[in-house]
Amino acid sequence: MWREIDIIVHSAATTTFDDRYDIALAINTYGAKHIAEFATRCVNIKMLLHVSTAYVCGEKSGVILEKAFSMGETTNGSRKLDVNEEKLLSDGLIRVLREKNASDKEITIALRELGLQRARLHGWSSTYTLTKAMGEMMLRHHLNRNVSLAVVRPTIITSTYREPFPGWLEGFPFRGINNIAVNYGRGKISSYIGDPDTILDVIPADMVVNAMTVAMAVHANQPSYMVYHVGSSMCNPLRFADFGDFCLKYFTDNPLTNEDGKLVKVGKLILVESMESFQKHLTQYYTLRSKAQNNSQSLHADLKRNINIAMQVAELHRPYAFFKGIFDETNTKGLRATAVENGVDSESAFCFDPRNIDWEDYFQRIHLPGISSVFKHKRAML
Repeated sequence: MWREIDIIVHSAATTTFDDRYDIALAINTYGAKHIAEFATRCVNIKMLLHVSTAYVCGEKSGVILEKAFSMGETTNGSRKLDVNEEKLLSDGLIRVLREKNASDKEITIALRELGLQRARLHGWSSTYTLTKAMGEMMLRHHLNRNVSLAVVRPTIITSTYREPFPGWLEGFPFRGINNIAVNYGRGKISSYIGDPDTILDVIPADMVVNAMTVAMAVHANQPSYMVYHVGSSMCNPLRFADFGDFCLKYFTDNPLTNEDGKLVKVGKLILVESMESFQKHLTQYYTLRSKAQNNSQSLHADLKRNINIAMQVAELHRPYAFFKGIFDETNTKGLRATAVENGVDSESAFCFDPRNIDWEDYFQRIHLPGISSVFKHKRAML
């Protein structure tokens, strides 16, 4: 393989926000290190393209530049980040817990908590974003400087705009805004945590792939290191409140059914600005549902569990629901300009310009129908 490979695309990752720290480190951080070391040994290598996430920036606000990480850099400047020390902490916790004969469940819980603690200590909001940032550091540190490296940082990836067909997506159960939309459409939630004016930086999956493809063509055999934000917040921003309005219109016109087969009637999605308010809304909402279903003890326990799960998910999403950053796309604009010079326009299969998207049309005609179709199909299989 090392004699034949000329381009490497590294997109393997665990994207669970609160995954076990040992697993996230092994895949997102040390996986990147191993890829860099392998690429360095490839005799005909032209370039390495690494897929990261725009949210490696942490909880910064304002315009966020397409800037590379230095080894040991943190987003809050609290202290130097030692990647090897993070692995030693994770391995040490596993060793201690096993010596105490802890169960697999106890080990998993402890490692999830450790990941979140370490992320927040250094200025990241989740284990995912911390380990992806460290992965970028490892790539830059271990890759031969003569090998071209392009880091693509997409924002919130949604279903495809055009290719292979509009509305295609993978991944179930849903997470993020897809999870919010479907649970709202099912009548499971009537409110969510978030600022109505927060910009939801979404980008269709095929536009991310197109940007990656053009970046490979541009950087092959051109020693360089470039970071590309692939998102929409700079050139075509979408407000959280607008997303809620799109969901209201779609699920009013195309209602889902509940567990009893009855059509769900939705109201306006209420965005609340504190976890306390969200818990209050959830409690009121589920109390009314419980009373409507005779308030049996087992049902009450189920609803309490649902509230706890919703609160845990909302806490992980909270930094994004109030995110105040806008992702600069100077490098990506340059990449688009290069693509245009080579015949890629808004009608091309390789277009990745989000300015062409009418968000209302996209959500009403493409994205929400897509996730609704997947949900109905998966539910029918149960």
